[in-house]
Amino acid sequence: MNVYDKADIKVLFALTLVHFTGDFYSSFTNPLFPLFVEKLGLSLTQIGIIAGLNRLLAFIVQPSAGYLADRYQSRAFIFWGLLLPVVFIPLSGLAPGFWTLLIVIALGSIGSSMFHPSVTGMVPLYSGSNSGFAMSVFNTGGTLAFGLGPLFITWYAVRFSLAAVPLTMLMGLCVCIYLFFVVPIPQSEGFRHLGFFRSIKESLGNVWKSVFLIWLVMVLRAITGQSFLTFMPVLYVQKGFSLVSAGGIFALFTVAGTVSGLGAGLLSDRIGYKPVFLFFHFLMTPMLLLFLRLEGHWVYLGAILAGGSVLATMPIGVAMAQTLAPRGRSMVASLMMGLAFGLGGLVSPLVGRLADLYSIYAVLNAAAWLPLLTLPLIVAFPRVKQG
Repeated sequence: MNVYDKADIKVLFALTLVHFTGDFYSSFTNPLFPLFVEKLGLSLTQIGIIAGLNRLLAFIVQPSAGYLADRYQSRAFIFWGLLLPVVFIPLSGLAPGFWTLLIVIALGSIGSSMFHPSVTGMVPLYSGSNSGFAMSVFNTGGTLAFGLGPLFITWYAVRFSLAAVPLTMLMGLCVCIYLFFVVPIPQSEGFRHLGFFRSIKESLGNVWKSVFLIWLVMVLRAITGQSFLTFMPVLYVQKGFSLVSAGGIFALFTVAGTVSGLGAGLLSDRIGYKPVFLFFHFLMTPMLLLFLRLEGHWVYLGAILAGGSVLATMPIGVAMAQTLAPRGRSMVASLMMGLAFGLGGLVSPLVGRLADLYSIYAVLNAAAWLPLLTLPLIVAFPRVKQG
């Protein structure tokens, strides 16, 4: 396994572009939920089922995908994984009913689970001595995609209709051609001779308790974040905002997370991961409650403050776990960004059912208090020395 002393900007850009492109297409689903509700007559419970399956397939199966990618050491997991969301997520615009919509989104989600572990595991190899910042830049590719994607697709769907959404796949296919010539072959982490569970054990070694603590915090953060990301567009359309305006609120929420994630990465490289975690997780509950209570144009400011607090620690959680367990970069990344993020989204059917019973506003108010549970867990984090 080769680790480079200086950052390889070309490779890091390519890996970030993979992340951006895949997540750009994956981001189409949530902002279009109001149109799917209108066209197909979906309930909030059905919206929760679609969102939950999306998270299940896109994230929870990432550890298995990461293991297989390391075992076969091939770029196929990256490129097939990228092609599935590029092709199938746009086809959701033609779905005639709930089950068809569920299937095309599921196929796109499977692709997301395939490319994430490999490209995330490659980032530390090409980042030199600034792993926290490099991971934040890489994460920016995803969060920026989830910011720009909703703006683009809501404008596009309103301008050209849902039926025209499949044409958007042409952009992604052009990007895939470029990436085919730039992305290197993933390097094996040395676990290909082991079984799946033994590879997890070897990846984590004697730091598994610390990694588990980080993972648990990431799960709790993801439950809150995914609840807002799934139902925020529907809530604000219900409040009288246009689909494009609701997409803008969603975009500001995620773009703010991009900026705060970069800041958190830079700060963590200087003062350590633990203080940064404490700061942002302390802010989450008041910022989310403020966001829900603002009206009119103030909602846009609330989205920035709330998104900046909720999404800031996602990249440094991965970087911290990879620092603790450097032998299992891809596996650790899939646990932190995949399994944790996916479990957070898996509660979406329950959140949707509760929203049908009590309203989206009431359920999101309750979800906003959940980050307070992470504070004692963060206090128990080890102090990790950045290399």
